[in-house]
Amino acid sequence: MNRIAVLYAATLIVLTGLDFLFLGLVAKGFFTAPVGDMLGELKPVPAVLFYLLYVVGVLVFVSGVSGATWQSTLAYGALFGLFCYATFDLTALALLKHWSWPVALVDVGWGAVVTAVSSTAGLLVTDRVTG
Repeated sequence: MNRIAVLYAATLIVLTGLDFLFLGLVAKGFFTAPVGDMLGELKPVPAVLFYLLYVVGVLVFVSGVSGATWQSTLAYGALFGLFCYATFDLTALALLKHWSWPVALVDVGWGAVVTAVSSTAGLLVTDRVTG
């Protein structure tokens, strides 16, 4: 089995599963209360493209690198998620009227956690499946 394909699929499944759970159930009210009037209908194509491209970034910069361990993947996954989500949230704070510091801080924290967990889980599954 191709190691990169397994790593990509495992990371994508964990990331999307956790993100849908968090955004759809756990934090839905937290995000929609302050920014709900800015939300429109979900556009599936950009959403799917985000997940597909984000996981490529995770593999290139975090878990697909030579010598990646679960410890390095956990740490670099958290940093990658923090930097990526902070880019969006700090830009939103600078430009969007209703974006708030609490929303930004929760979202950046979530980005760090979900990326660390999904990249590490993807690596562990891949190591198990491909030996």
